[in-house]
Amino acid sequence: MNKSTPLPWDIRIMNITSGLLLMVLLCLSLGVSGWWILRHKMFDIQEISVYGDVSHHNDVTLRANVLPQLSGNFFTLSLRKTQLAFEAMPWVRKAVVRREFPNRLRVRLEEHHPVALWGTNTDTQMVNQVGQVFEANVEDIEADSLPILTGPEGQSVMVWQMYQHLLPIFSLVSMGIDKLELTPRGSWRVLTDGDATIELGRGTQEEVGQRLKTFLQTVAQVTSRYQRTSTSLLAADLRHTNGYALRLRGVTTLVNDGNKKP
Repeated sequence: MNKSTPLPWDIRIMNITSGLLLMVLLCLSLGVSGWWILRHKMFDIQEISVYGDVSHHNDVTLRANVLPQLSGNFFTLSLRKTQLAFEAMPWVRKAVVRREFPNRLRVRLEEHHPVALWGTNTDTQMVNQVGQVFEANVEDIEADSLPILTGPEGQSVMVWQMYQHLLPIFSLVSMGIDKLELTPRGSWRVLTDGDATIELGRGTQEEVGQRLKTFLQTVAQVTSRYQRTSTSLLAADLRHTNGYALRLRGVTTLVNDGNKKP
């Protein structure tokens, strides 16, 4: 039986070295080819398709504001940076960016839908449909019909949720809310569309809502004693434990002292 003679060690080293060199050359070739392909002009972004909520934007404004911030091609472009570039645009709440081979982007936009003005800077700050504060030009919308919500920083969602809870209660007596405020002490205050200020006090939505319902169910009886209606209401304070205080137009509780000169 013949036995194969082992190759000399120097021959084996040469074979191993040749194999390694071949693998290195192959990897370099693949790397160069990949580098060339990734940077080929055909993969440069040629088109951006935008759909969804685009009522405040058009292709011209989007290209002018977003494209200068983008770098890279179909393979190297950062989708996260592209998303942030779109979301930095006024009125844009959310952007979802996807690649479309070989050189296109598809972007779905969701805009802020203003439901209220916010705080003291009502020229630019608004509250959107989920209670988030955003900044945009109020002149772009019809803001006269929007209520004003105010509160501590970071509490816009709570204020918006309270507004949604209280508005149907007021509507039962044909009243609306012009302004809802959450004070730094955690107390709620309403300015109605009839210019009446109502101090609602502290508490959860259910507690404040029940307090308001009790007030609205009885206020007509109180105002009728003074030959007035609920439209005569100037102010009400519901923070009392066993009742509330009222101020009515044309009604005063001051006692005239006949010994004093008028």
